[in-house]
Amino acid sequence: MLLSGKTVIVSGVGAGLGHQVAAAVVRDGGNAVLGARTEANLAKSAAEIDPDGNHTAHAPTDITDEAQCEALAALTVERFGGIDAVVHVAAWDSHFGGLQDADFATWQQVIDVNLLGTLRMTRACLPALKARGGSVVVIGTQSSVAAPSQVRQAAYAASKGALTSAMYSMARELGPDRIRVNTVLPGWMWGPPVQAYVQFTAHTEGVPEEEVLGRLTERMALPELATDADVADAVVFLASDRSRAITGQSLLVNAGELMR
Repeated sequence: MLLSGKTVIVSGVGAGLGHQVAAAVVRDGGNAVLGARTEANLAKSAAEIDPDGNHTAHAPTDITDEAQCEALAALTVERFGGIDAVVHVAAWDSHFGGLQDADFATWQQVIDVNLLGTLRMTRACLPALKARGGSVVVIGTQSSVAAPSQVRQAAYAASKGALTSAMYSMARELGPDRIRVNTVLPGWMWGPPVQAYVQFTAHTEGVPEEEVLGRLTERMALPELATDADVADAVVFLASDRSRAITGQSLLVNAGELMR
């Protein structure tokens, strides 16, 4: 088990990727501490992942609030004795549009969540991470390096691109404390958001869902989308000691749609 005896904070746990990451942590022998804004989502996820409650804890956490970030880190240390990794799934990914129709006030809010919120949560975990060494894994997006043609998410892509740039600085700064910092860049990822996109597009255009899905997969080297669970497996690797010599790297998990 890659994470046997390890404790991992997962921010942004809902029905999709955050849940899959937390589930993979427990599956691979670790303790998962779940954070998100909605208590009901956290409780539901924890109950599904860990019915006995021995390997999970959770607390409502808004990563734009520094005190709440610090409280989640403190809960983790109190419950499990330390922090070995923090995985940043929490993000505002539902704002659409490009430059010409940009509402920059909303862009600032997106950046506060996706960039500054991730940095707040990371900083809150640093004292515990420094005590053991460990891993910071950021969920980015393929959109930050190659804009999709199907939707416009300029604010989201820009905020995640900035976060990838910040990763390089963090990897250099925190490396002497044996803290690794890496980014996973998912492409189109089969889970609740993409399922909803496929269903909505098919309904709007009056075509079968298979046709919409086929438009996405036809550009990929592998014949099907990566799933939330596939991305979670990549996260587990980067959170584990198997990646002890890897830092400052971005890993595309996208079925080969974009190759770099």
